[in-house]
Order: sequence, then C-alpha cells, then structure tokens
Amino acid sequence: MSRPGFLLSVWPWRCVAYLLTGAVTGVVVLVVTVAAVAVCGVLALVVVGLPLFAVVALGGIPVAWVERWRLRLVDDGPAPGPHQEPAVPGLWPWLTTRLREQATWRELGYALLFAVLLWPVDALAVTVALFLPLSVVATPLLMATVGEGQEAKVLKQWTVTTWPTAFGVAVLGLLLMGLCCYVLGVAAGARAALTRLLIASREGELGARVVELASSRVRLVDAFEAERRRIERDLHDGAQQRLVALTMVLGLARLDAPPGPLAGQLAKAHEEAGRTLAELRELIHGIHPKVLADYGLPAAVTDAADRSPVPVDVDLELPGRLPRSVESAAYFVVCEALANVARHSGADRARVSGAHRDGRLFLQVCDDGRGGADPSAGSGLTGLADRVSVLDGRLALSSPPGGPTLLHVEFPCELTAAADRSA
Repeated sequence: MSRPGFLLSVWPWRCVAYLLTGAVTGVVVLVVTVAAVAVCGVLALVVVGLPLFAVVALGGIPVAWVERWRLRLVDDGPAPGPHQEPAVPGLWPWLTTRLREQATWRELGYALLFAVLLWPVDALAVTVALFLPLSVVATPLLMATVGEGQEAKVLKQWTVTTWPTAFGVAVLGLLLMGLCCYVLGVAAGARAALTRLLIASREGELGARVVELASSRVRLVDAFEAERRRIERDLHDGAQQRLVALTMVLGLARLDAPPGPLAGQLAKAHEEAGRTLAELRELIHGIHPKVLADYGLPAAVTDAADRSPVPVDVDLELPGRLPRSVESAAYFVVCEALANVARHSGADRARVSGAHRDGRLFLQVCDDGRGGADPSAGSGLTGLADRVSVLDGRLALSSPPGGPTLLHVEFPCELTAAADRSA
C-alpha cells in the first residue's frame, strides 16, 4: 500500500473481492449454521440428532478451508491446514482424530465468529468505502436519469440542481474513492491478519516445521549411529579376521622358512601385518567400540579411561542402558574431552563422573591442569558442542587460567533397559 502505484494496481480490486466474498460467505455460513443447529435440536428430541452435533462441531473445517483459499486474494504467503493425517485410513479414525485436535475447535470458534461478527464488518467496509463513493461519482448520471436533468440527491442528504455542481461532486467522489481504496486495503489487511492468526498462523507453521526438523535430525542421528555400527561390524567380522588369518599364516611360514633372505622378508611381512592389524583394531574402536554396544556407557568410559595417558578416575553408575544415540554421543564426548586433557591441559589426573536422574544424563569431566581452555584454539570444544546440541543436550565449560577445567554435559533421555553388570 505504500507504493505509489497501489491505486493503479490490481490490489484495490483484490481487497474489494476479498471483503465482498467474505460478506457473501458469512451469510451462507450463518444460514447453514442456524439451520444445522435447528435440525439437530429438533432431532435430539428423539435421540437421533445427538450424533449430528458431532458433525456440527466439524463444521468449522470446511469454513476454514474456504477462508484459507480466500486468503490468497490479499496474502501471497502459504496458508497450509493445521490438521494431521490419521494413523490409519477410514472414517472413524478420521473423525476421532479431528475431534481430538485443538485446530478443529479453533476453526469451529472462527466459524461462529465469522457467522456472527466478521461478515457484517466486511459488508460495512465494502458499503462505506466502495458503494458510497460510487454513489457520489454517479451524481451526474443520477441527475440525467432519475432527476430528469433538474436535480439529484447526493447520499440522500444534499440536493444538486446544476450540471457544474454535479460534475464537481463527481470529481470529489473520485478523490474520495482513491482515499477509500486505502481504507479498503487496511480493512482487508486487518481482516486477513485476523484470519491467519486464528486458522492459518505462520507461527504454527513454523512450529510444525521446527518439530519436523527436530524429528528428522533425531532420525538422521539414529541412522548415522546404525551405519557406524554396521561399518564396525563389517570391519570386525571381515577385514580384521582376514588380517588375523594372514598374520597367523605369515607366522607359520616364518617358522618353517630356513634362515636366509626369505626368512627376513617373511619376518618383515609378519611384523607389518601385526602393525596393520593393531591399527585396524584402533580404527574399529574409534568408529564404534564393541564394549559400548555390548555393555553400555560405564564400561566403555572405563575402557577409554584405561587407555588414556593421564590417570583417570571413573565414577559412573547407571541403573540401565541409554538410547544408542545418547550412549554413542556421550562416549565420544568423554573420549574427546580426555584427549584434550592429554594434549593441552598438562594435568596429572582427571576424573569422569555422571549419573541419570529426572530424565537426564549428567556427565562431568574435570582435570587438575593449567586451565584456560579456549574453543577457538582448535581444542575440539566446538565439535563437542555440536555433537551435544544434535541431541538437544547442553554443554558448559569452566576453565579459568590456572585450572581446574570442568566440562559439564547433559542429555535428555530415558533409560531403556537394565544395565549389564558382567562387564
């Protein structure tokens, strides 16, 4: 509306169409609603009409559909329906799903508001801002036809008896119509904003998108962890076993070979196969350690602490297993934190503690090092925060210069199974 070409564009006519169709649709909704309630009230005397009240409750759905379609006249933004698809097909699942949705009752409330209040407002806006200026513009025509060239009534209030005055009133009507086009634009915009707020809210759409993005992110994390486990299993059961067999064959050949150049080459090949096997085992352990899959997070953290060059005390007792994605993320966060301790802190000792309570997993990694951990210094803290945030977790770091450094991590999760105490 702030553009100079608004009056010469199609938008004033679209505003008129929106308000005019709103008035007509509102009359239809009012008549149908009153008739439906009356019929259900009469039939309720013989109990037959009671189920029909459920149909009346669903009457807001078609009204909202029409209103979202009409919204396109003045609003280019998408206006998707807020309803969910039933879990199974059929009339009864669809009916129960709709009756349980908050959107259904919100649309019913909008339909009642539309039938009682909104359409009269639409009709009043069109009458005042369109038909009254048109009647002023038509003064010369009225004077030539109804007034027989002698006089004409302007808005049934003022009498015009001369042609110059009649044409002057018509020019004034044109100016008034230009002003009223802006009034119609404001009225249509306010009306569309109210409609979108009640039955096609952008916030609701954004909320649904956020929920879907969060769900898809969790699905991607689960798929990623499943793929990690598959790769670990394939390497463990395939390439690693072949390397073990190759190492054994080279060892036997080394024993049977006579002293000489061949025995030296076999010894080198045997040692190289052993180193390759050790590197493959480390790689498999880094992808997804088998102890984590078999025994859970406490056993895996204990194993990581045993392999740390810095002595680590572990105080982590969980009464059950965690979701696999949480176990994997928590384990790799602890491993990365212990690697940072070994590389950057200069600590003599570290400690890993944690527990599960109130639907959350709490982990703490602390050390007695020099402190001053900086996420921008390439210490891997940014990667830890990203890994935690994927699962809606929280990470907090306290590392003043001089130490100590404390890393606190929380994951929202529930226990899924009893813990395995045989680790």
